[in-house]
Amino acid sequence: MTEPPPVWLLDVDGVVNVSRPGWGAPPRRSLVWADSEAVGYRVRWAPALLDRIRALHRSGAVEVRWCTTWCPDAERLERLWRLPPLARSLDAHPMPRGAACWPLKLAAAQAVLAAGRRLVWTDDEALPAAGADRDALTADGRSLLIAPRPSRGLQPADLDRIAAFAAG
Repeated sequence: MTEPPPVWLLDVDGVVNVSRPGWGAPPRRSLVWADSEAVGYRVRWAPALLDRIRALHRSGAVEVRWCTTWCPDAERLERLWRLPPLARSLDAHPMPRGAACWPLKLAAAQAVLAAGRRLVWTDDEALPAAGADRDALTADGRSLLIAPRPSRGLQPADLDRIAAFAAG
């Protein structure tokens, strides 16, 4: 029997929504309203990055799941970025912000591994530092953790690493 694809826990701010995404083309921008807060947020992203994420998910190479404070409003991002409906890893109400959300994200990562799945986790700030939590996630090589620079987000080399990890 074939092993299911890795689960990719995808953060948004500092990973996809960044100030200087690069990717060799001008970034796109939009205002996205968060119904859960009745606030509009400016988002900026590299279209080529979203093309790669969409292609990896649709091909079945990875199963992308939102792992972001955007979870309550993720359908807005899915429409904007032409992503299929993705599972949400966080469902707290209200959604904690910043470091208060990190334990929820860690629990989501641990749940992926506990379910016997491989893990890709991309987050600019919530990945555990060196120590017991990080060791538990990475000890057996079943996890790929990527913390991009918050101003640049995921870059082509990061997507290459994810594709190679997914391929086995």
